[in-house]
Amino acid sequence: MKFLLFLFTVIVFTACGTARLTAQNNSGAGTTIKTGAEQTEKYLGYLKGKRVAILANQTSIIGHTHLVDSLQKSGVNIVKVFGPEHGFRGKASAGDHVSDERDIATGIPIISLYGAKNKPSKEDLADVDIMIYDLQDVGVRFYTNINALARLMAACYENGKELLILDRPNPNGYLIDGAILDMKYKSGIGMFPLPMSHGLTVGEFAQMANGEGWLDNGVKCALKIITVANYNHDMPYILPVSPSPNLNTPQSVLLYPSTCMFEGVYLNHGRGTYFPFTVLGSPELKDIYSFSYTPAGIKGMAETPLFMNQVCYGLDLREYDTRLLRQSKKINLQWIMQLYKAHPFKEKFFDSKLSNQMNNIEIQIGSGLFRQQIIDGVPEDAIRASWEPGLSQYKEMRKKYLLYP
Repeated sequence: MKFLLFLFTVIVFTACGTARLTAQNNSGAGTTIKTGAEQTEKYLGYLKGKRVAILANQTSIIGHTHLVDSLQKSGVNIVKVFGPEHGFRGKASAGDHVSDERDIATGIPIISLYGAKNKPSKEDLADVDIMIYDLQDVGVRFYTNINALARLMAACYENGKELLILDRPNPNGYLIDGAILDMKYKSGIGMFPLPMSHGLTVGEFAQMANGEGWLDNGVKCALKIITVANYNHDMPYILPVSPSPNLNTPQSVLLYPSTCMFEGVYLNHGRGTYFPFTVLGSPELKDIYSFSYTPAGIKGMAETPLFMNQVCYGLDLREYDTRLLRQSKKINLQWIMQLYKAHPFKEKFFDSKLSNQMNNIEIQIGSGLFRQQIIDGVPEDAIRASWEPGLSQYKEMRKKYLLYP
């Protein structure tokens, strides 16, 4: 009987109904979106009598109330909560290890999966009947929530536990672009052969990870997925809660697929400001750009940013019309091409040690070609051509796992 639990099982629940958020579909008609978590009628009964653990953070909400608080008030027996990068309440800085603690509001023990360990242990799951995953993702390979999901799926398989995913919209769901990760650059921000912007919800990613054999030893986790009601990938979607401290505006979320590549170069990308991922600059661009800003240490966001307390000059993208990204359905490569061309000390531009960045450009982009392409002034069309046929093959493979149009 235990073997049967390990079989690749996906049960998808769908529903229609009202919601707080309204999106516009392609025809322009108003359509309401209802997240998986909000459709409690689809899963509360299933949780009854079970010992429940939840991987959640500040984005795990039903209306204006945290999922954990809502379920506990509904009588669900939540025995523990697991916290991802930035912690359960989303207050830790990027990359900071997070310790275990006890939630002040509920008294439930919180076990960090971004510190001493990165997935639940056998002991953690011994008193658990079912796991719930509910984290808002932003649809980009180097955003670590999908990695946490994959490790959780493996742990559930190893310990004979079922995983319930409460799906949420991908705010960049329209965008499928970038180099497919060359697995020799596999890292903590890129574990699977995905493009930079993958166009999946977390539920769809889970199905893909199972179906493509991406979990350890090719195992397949038993899944139940509560799908988002009235959603398709082309719908604009404004997140009701910031997914992490440095993605704190709708503009930053939409620019992130294009501006996060600057984590691999010798430029500040807004860390150390209250508008990260929407400005790009360096003190060495003073004679070229008039726009300026000064990064500073900000607790919970970036405590020692690149060029801290130095005036940086460069691009201000806070008012950039993100509809242009939606129309092109492409990551913007012009900004990195322009800033490399403008930089007076080109030998520094891709020096990750000099910039003290977390990753080099190969790990960030997932390709060993990109650095030299920018240095050589390769045209954008040629750079994009080098992503083929991998990107087109991925788009075709992706169709097998879609839950939404």
